Amino acid sequence: MINLKHYILYIFLLSSVLACKEVFEENETVGDMAEKGSEIQKELDFIEEPPAGMETPKGMVWIPGGKFVQGAVDDDKMALNHEKPAHAVVVDGFFMDETELTNAQFKKFVDETGYVTIAERQIDWEEMKKQLPPNTSKPHDSILQPGSLVFKKAKNKVPNLYDYSQWWDWKIGANWRQPYGKGSSIEGKENFPVVHIALEDALAYCKWAGRRLPTEAEWEYAARGGNDKGIFTWGEDGSKLSEMANTWGGIFPSSNTMEDGYENKSPVKSFPPNEYGLYDLAGNVWEWTQDWYNVQYYQEVKNKGTLKNPLGAARAFNPANPQIAGKVIKGGSFLCNASYCASFRISARMANSTDSAQEHLGFRTVASIDMLKQ
Repeated sequence: MINLKHYILYIFLLSSVLACKEVFEENETVGDMAEKGSEIQKELDFIEEPPAGMETPKGMVWIPGGKFVQGAVDDDKMALNHEKPAHAVVVDGFFMDETELTNAQFKKFVDETGYVTIAERQIDWEEMKKQLPPNTSKPHDSILQPGSLVFKKAKNKVPNLYDYSQWWDWKIGANWRQPYGKGSSIEGKENFPVVHIALEDALAYCKWAGRRLPTEAEWEYAARGGNDKGIFTWGEDGSKLSEMANTWGGIFPSSNTMEDGYENKSPVKSFPPNEYGLYDLAGNVWEWTQDWYNVQYYQEVKNKGTLKNPLGAARAFNPANPQIAGKVIKGGSFLCNASYCASFRISARMANSTDSAQEHLGFRTVASIDMLKQ
């Protein structure tokens, strides 16, 4: 009989954090793509400013429409293959939450609707076993309890950073209300980002709030804050990381220097915003987007000219685990470290299975002009 907790952890790790190691041939630099985008953009109309009289929704900021180069910039030495090749994109202007969604905001939604998140629901064994090896025996019912993945600090230096079980633990009872498992609470942490949010949970909130999740292109455009050459939301200077974002300083996952002031999650607005007035687009918690994660997508679109309001790949594809459909998550988290997960960079992208929730995963919403006209 298997230990289901270990298999759930195994499924999550394969679907959400393994980077693609395929090598793609790059024919153009980011500079070339930016120039091409400038030429083609003349033929593409886009919404730069909201209609006269339209007010910015509370807690959101306006992101002016424009063009940019999506993907890793030329100077980013930490970029992975699935962030390349860069390609020119034009997006319409839109409104975006200035912070990651907070516990207080999500609680208001739950209080008004009675919504129950995936991490709080009883595990459906018939559904779960579809993602496990054939002929897996059903574990004892005491194991089939609601829960989620919680970070556990390693006691000693970890020699193999591909053995994710050394810092992730399946906790029965862990969910957005009890982020560290049974007995924990969000009391006093109303201004912290809500976590343990699966895709279905984020979409349910969006429907209630009249919002939607950003596309990967919208998210990356907003994170750049108008700087096409920026590796980070604040520019090109990586030495400012501890001043600008909540990430893991020191030796991951055993020793955190806490140069940024935090060992775990931080309240929203704890670090300076980017040029568009957006907070925590680097570190703190990962954020859902609406795009399917497909490691071949950037390669597929590289010769299609400038894309306008792209919706991403038509299907999910991750060779690390092709059976599980994943969505793109952006921004990195408080666990990101240069030796392991340098995803505090703008172009960094990872996959997360749609039914998975973890302690370092949340979201923020956006609103298009047409949504607010309804």
